[in-house]
Amino acid sequence: MAWRWRYEDANGGEVTEGVMMPGDAFTSQADAESWLGENWRELLAAGVEKVTLLEDDRVEYAGMSLREE
Repeated sequence: MAWRWRYEDANGGEVTEGVMMPGDAFTSQADAESWLGENWRELLAAGVEKVTLLEDDRVEYAGMSLREE
């Protein structure tokens, strides 16, 4: 199983330009979530508004905002 983030703009379109991405997929959901917790500010500054967590091709959760509420 491989876990990865999909980065999205405010309209839900995928963001790939100017975004720092980890070199490999994560081996666990906890690793992916920990990485996001450490890097969400940089992603937001690069234009990422929301993220979706995928396990292989299955969506674990989608559209999670990076903005503090």
